Amino acid sequence: MEIKKDRVVTIDYTLRDDTGRLIDSSAGSEPLVYLHGNENIIPGLEKELEGKNPGEAIECSIKPGDAYGDRDEALVFKVQKKDFGENVEVAPGMQFEAHGENGVQIVTVVKVDGEEVTLDANHPLAGETLHFDVKVVDVREATPEELEHGHVHTGHDHEEFEENEEDFEVEDSSES
Repeated sequence: MEIKKDRVVTIDYTLRDDTGRLIDSSAGSEPLVYLHGNENIIPGLEKELEGKNPGEAIECSIKPGDAYGDRDEALVFKVQKKDFGENVEVAPGMQFEAHGENGVQIVTVVKVDGEEVTLDANHPLAGETLHFDVKVVDVREATPEELEHGHVHTGHDHEEFEENEEDFEVEDSSES
């Protein structure tokens, strides 16, 4: 069965940057399972996988415009350390969820200078050309529930997120 819109696709992959540095891989863990054509993976990789069948492998390079976009220096800004709450250690490289007009956004601490913290809301891979090695493991029809929700179901709950009145919710994801 070939990959096309609204089919569930299982892939093994390795992702590297322009220097060949490993960014991510499914090796040693579970393959990636996603609903094709529903914006669950970057558009450039979706285009490359369209029409492929289980057992096929591809190598492709995805430019920033079809991945996480170009870097936008307007997304680098300063806030006060107190905005993170009391007794919160803030250090370069830490990532936090920022709650704003456009919903939840991950921001990375770039610099801490006294009480001033410089944050970067660009995706960490913005501006990068991404190099993928991908093997298609499986393709299947999506269930009606998966189609309704726009993603693959893997045993998760659908709970509504509660609004957080604070500017920042501390979730240190610097180790992920």
